[in-house]
Amino acid sequence: MTLKEHLSSTRIIIPCIILVLVAQWVGKGMSPIAAIPGAVMMLAIILLSLQIKAWLPRLPLPAFAWATLIALLLSITYSPVSDIFMRYTNRIDFLATTTPLLAFAGLSVGNSLDKLKSLSWRIVIISLLVFTTAFFGAAFVAQFILKAQGII
Repeated sequence: MTLKEHLSSTRIIIPCIILVLVAQWVGKGMSPIAAIPGAVMMLAIILLSLQIKAWLPRLPLPAFAWATLIALLLSITYSPVSDIFMRYTNRIDFLATTTPLLAFAGLSVGNSLDKLKSLSWRIVIISLLVFTTAFFGAAFVAQFILKAQGII
């Protein structure tokens, strides 16, 4: 990635991270100041994952997969930075990250409404099948695990 592409990505990512900190403050009452080191770590992981995706264009992994892999490697107990990484990223309520990110996803879908219309009515049926399958699959796994643990 060029410097211009990094700056363009950063102009999008930083407002998302600020929204996450604000959502955490409003929704959970957690201090956004205390979460800034974890947010900076998230920013570094995001930018690194975008760079890796640019370096390996033939590998069909999205940047999200690279970010997940990097975070996993940093957080496993065998990592020398695991304690520091977990201490700072645990200050971020990751459930609070979903609201602003889903809002951005909704805005991006709204911007490509013409493309969505061209997919025809079949996309509604496919979407409903995917959502229903994902819901019942998650419910089945949760039921199995909760029964195995004796919680229900």
